[in-house]
Amino acid sequence: MTPSYIDAGADATAPASGLLLHLAGPLQSWGRHSHFNQRDTAPHPTRSGIVGLLAAALGRARQEPVTDLVTLSLTVRTDRGGVLLRDLHTVGGGLPAAKTVTTAQGRKRPGDTGTLLSHRYYLADAAFTAAVTPGPDTPPGLLATCAAALASPRWPLYLGRRSCPPAGPVLIDVFDEPLHHLIHLPLAAPPPREGAPAPQVELIGDRPLDRLPLPAELNPSDPAEAAQATGQLNDEPASFHPRSRSHHSRPVFRRTYTPPRHQWAGHGIDHLHRLAAYRALTAPDGARR
Repeated sequence: MTPSYIDAGADATAPASGLLLHLAGPLQSWGRHSHFNQRDTAPHPTRSGIVGLLAAALGRARQEPVTDLVTLSLTVRTDRGGVLLRDLHTVGGGLPAAKTVTTAQGRKRPGDTGTLLSHRYYLADAAFTAAVTPGPDTPPGLLATCAAALASPRWPLYLGRRSCPPAGPVLIDVFDEPLHHLIHLPLAAPPPREGAPAPQVELIGDRPLDRLPLPAELNPSDPAEAAQATGQLNDEPASFHPRSRSHHSRPVFRRTYTPPRHQWAGHGIDHLHRLAAYRALTAPDGARR
């Protein structure tokens, strides 16, 4: 039987390659309902955020289509959820009337309402590992093109918002069986304290996660629940055009598992060393360990 996370039209005997990304930095912000002076963040990278990141790496202008990129599937592992941070911005305060913020009608705001407030939310010290895998309509060669662009991006990369640069290289590598490696790659988080309960890790995908290759010893959550969508996110980009930006809704699937203690690799350079060791143990073609 073809696993549900593998496209029905794909050749099940040939492992589909995919990109694995390391998304970490001091701040991240993956907007869901950002509107005017309220700029929120999802607790994990969104599809529009990752498609935008790939488009930036490829050097695509906002007016250019992203129809090929939206054929890619996204599955995200939360290594560190981070801390929600609110940044309060003030604009236009203390200025003379002629220099206050201009209204939509082209007039100047009066002095008593001249200061605008905006609330911007970020994830501080969060880290995610993401698998980008092809779908049935993904053009041949697109993943390889994206991998080359991420290794040498045309435009600066950012984690959801331009003020949020990544802490290091985004691309881990191109892997065969990317969902297997998504589960087993070292986690960018410190190990649990001795005697503390083993923490669970959450996987979030845009396709059913019931057939993920999760061994029983990792205590995965109920596959029947992982086959059902737990909600909707309005983060499927239709266009990034500045005057006609639009998104569609898509289903959200979730699953949890308990990684072994040795998989928790710590922060920063410790995690990078463990990633390098993991990659050294894989075959040159990225085959399963």
